[in-house]
Amino acid sequence: MNDSSESAFEKEREAVEKLRASRQQIRDELSKVIVGQDEVIEQVLLTLFAGGHCLITGAPGLAKTLLVKSIAQIFHLDFRRIQFTPDLMPADITGTEILEETSHGRREMTFVRGPVFANVILADEINRTPPKTQAALLEAMQEHQVTAAGEVYPLEEPFFVLATQNPIEMEGTYPLPEAQLDRFMLNVVISYLPAEDEVAVVERTTAGRPAKIEPLFTGENVLAFHSVVRTVPVARELIDYAVRITAASRPGQPGTPEFSNKYVSWGAGTRASQYLILAAKARALLNGKAHVGVEDIKAIAKPVLRHRILLNYKAEAESYSVEDVIEKILDSISPPVS
Repeated sequence: MNDSSESAFEKEREAVEKLRASRQQIRDELSKVIVGQDEVIEQVLLTLFAGGHCLITGAPGLAKTLLVKSIAQIFHLDFRRIQFTPDLMPADITGTEILEETSHGRREMTFVRGPVFANVILADEINRTPPKTQAALLEAMQEHQVTAAGEVYPLEEPFFVLATQNPIEMEGTYPLPEAQLDRFMLNVVISYLPAEDEVAVVERTTAGRPAKIEPLFTGENVLAFHSVVRTVPVARELIDYAVRITAASRPGQPGTPEFSNKYVSWGAGTRASQYLILAAKARALLNGKAHVGVEDIKAIAKPVLRHRILLNYKAEAESYSVEDVIEKILDSISPPVS
């Protein structure tokens, strides 16, 4: 092994140790401002460690925005919040060209960068704005760049979009287009707290100023985590298992379970299989395991698939939810024998 290989191996080992050792520190820091919601916090962290984007769905007042801001503080990254409203325009997100006078007395078009040029973007209430403006994030999320007037402007790494949305049944919301939804690695559902946790929230937030969150990671640490997550071993049988889970959600295909043909209008694509494995790798690493197991894939199946499966009217008429369909899929697909 040459010096460069040894150096790369040492950096990976340090990143793994730092990630595993910092898990409790992350929880301790977040507990200063967030009560409960352990599963939600873990799923958002998995997205960041895997280098993806996260959609957080929940009713107003459940601390979705506070959670995202707190996590951004822990990672000590450049953070911008974009409040999505019905009158927001695409240029308000990506930036726009303006006519500016130079020092030589000439006038030239200059690109003024929008708030998307940051490490962590909080797209707050993303489904409060029309699809045209929602789509302004598509290129940034997929290519990590913005194109304006024929010029390409790369975004600084790492780059994450953490979006919050209200349930689509609420008045004044616009459902996200399927292409936009597919760019999110996980759709994390945040629900109401148990009574004892809600009491703790009210007691803490009405007694004084919130505690300050201390940063634990730098952008360089985060990029190292992305590289390390991809090196986590996963057996070929588990990759096959993830692909079979995804395929079982597609109606009208050979081997699709009957309940998917009956209740699903549109199933998950290949990106779902990729994210099942990538998120499972991050979960295994975060839990101190050396490789991916069946339980890692099952644990993240719902947040990976719930926004990629579109139910039909028959499912709604019979009160079937997306979670019900995903559970049936997991029950119908036999995992590999370890």
